[in-house]
Amino acid sequence: MEIFTTLVGFIALGAAFAHGKVYSDLEQLGSAKETYDFVVVGGGIGGSTVASRLSENPRFNVLLIEAGPNNEGIIDIAVPAYFQSINSTYSWGHVTTPQIGLNNRSLPYDQARVLGGSSSHNGMVYTRGSTDDFDRWGRVSGDSSWSWKTLFPYFLRNEKLVPPPGGRNASGQYDPRFHGYSGPTSVSLPWGGPTDFDLLAIENAEHSNEIRFNLDVNSGKPSGLIWVQSTIGNGERCSAAVGTLTGKVRERPNLTILLNTQATRVLPSNESRKQTTVTAKKELIVSGGAFETPHLLLNSGIGDKNELEAVQVKSIHHLPDIGRGLSDHLTFQPLGWTANDVVQPIDNAMAFEEWQTNRTGPLTEAVGHQLVFARISPDAPLFNNQSDPAAGPNSPHIEITFFSQGPRISGFVVLLTPKSRGTVKLASNNPLDRPLVDLGFLTHPFDLLAVKEGIRMAKRWFEGPAYEGYITGFLGPDPDVLPEQEFDDALKARVGTFWHPVGTASISPRGAKHGVLDPDLKVKGVKGLRVVDGSAIPYVPTAHTQAAVYVLAERAADLIKDSW
Repeated sequence: MEIFTTLVGFIALGAAFAHGKVYSDLEQLGSAKETYDFVVVGGGIGGSTVASRLSENPRFNVLLIEAGPNNEGIIDIAVPAYFQSINSTYSWGHVTTPQIGLNNRSLPYDQARVLGGSSSHNGMVYTRGSTDDFDRWGRVSGDSSWSWKTLFPYFLRNEKLVPPPGGRNASGQYDPRFHGYSGPTSVSLPWGGPTDFDLLAIENAEHSNEIRFNLDVNSGKPSGLIWVQSTIGNGERCSAAVGTLTGKVRERPNLTILLNTQATRVLPSNESRKQTTVTAKKELIVSGGAFETPHLLLNSGIGDKNELEAVQVKSIHHLPDIGRGLSDHLTFQPLGWTANDVVQPIDNAMAFEEWQTNRTGPLTEAVGHQLVFARISPDAPLFNNQSDPAAGPNSPHIEITFFSQGPRISGFVVLLTPKSRGTVKLASNNPLDRPLVDLGFLTHPFDLLAVKEGIRMAKRWFEGPAYEGYITGFLGPDPDVLPEQEFDDALKARVGTFWHPVGTASISPRGAKHGVLDPDLKVKGVKGLRVVDGSAIPYVPTAHTQAAVYVLAERAADLIKDSW
């Protein structure tokens, strides 16, 4: 059995300037330390949260390494409405392999490369998922402490529910019993509303037997029409870099943050130093995310022995499930309806001035005011031949997003419970080459059938009585009108990702031959190496995944502290 993680290799990728304990490149770090108690690789949600929590103990020296630059001072990151126009400088620039289920289309895939990780460029939607999702974590890991009941206090510890931008009264749009009020991650409801469009949806839910109003999506029972909660505080994005790595945290003498530096390999404790290295005396914590974590481990020779040897990487620990089990939410976009409505265009210059002046206005919103989460009926024909992949009755199968553009309503249908699985593999033995990311979209027949049912649900929603005279037509594509092959081809041409990858270093019971991590998030058969990010999550939650990664990281921090 090999022992790893006392050494980590790096390649510096940029240079700028240092301030406080934040270093912009490896050369600046050279004058500081080479040995730390904990080295955390990856400054996303998992890494930032763990580094912040561990450095609360002044006895622990912690080094946090991020491949990208600092998040501070980047307007496109700070302004919520600008999230879709963030410069590609802050992304890894992944492109998937040709997707067999999408007629061999490849998809661009934005994964953040900036301090804060995905929380610095996502859509900021804060949804936890269902009680069933986390109870399944407990079953799959063989450790019931990963269940909803145990994790719920960690959700509260991480969250700081704050008033909407501008301070409007949001009573009746959330349930205060399910929220925390003193954590690092600001969460708020939208600045505006309720609009006339919002009120139509509320009225429609009163008449619907399929989609009812749900006061709080984060109660553990997310299904229904819900008001959006987002990681926005005082009108700005509250990423992990903002919330968990505040100015005071960054000034801690026992926390060092190293930017623009990519870890290339995890080295055994007895291997000679051929590159620039630092040492983790207690543990190395890998938090690169669902793509970069397996990429780093595979480059280090930890993975499937045969696949590693095929790309001339020396295998030093056979762990075949690394990079397998990739699960992601796919979305069909866009659906369209014609409507009897007019929307006043936003004056972007005035909106930006308002945001700069007092952090209010339309630029404080990213994805609209409401979402729908819904379960496919157990009587639906697809269940005649397909088992239900949902974790339980509280887990929705489908998310429907919709927003008004005046005479047109647009919407996305998101599959929350996919059966398809993908992989992350090495393209070569060069650690700077991008990995081969295969999402496996629509490779299981359930997924295509479920998306069709989701589209039918969206159609039924807008056929509700509240929309009579407002919705004037469905623009399709319509699975009930088009020939099956024509619709399937249209669907495959429009499927994209919702950027929620998990599962490539999944937890499993201690001693199990499958999986990558034991329930304490330690890599199986390896001493001193843990993984704390979305790759550890065995099934993609029925939610936007940032809340799930926050709660995993909060508990991981306690597991690590308790070990030392």
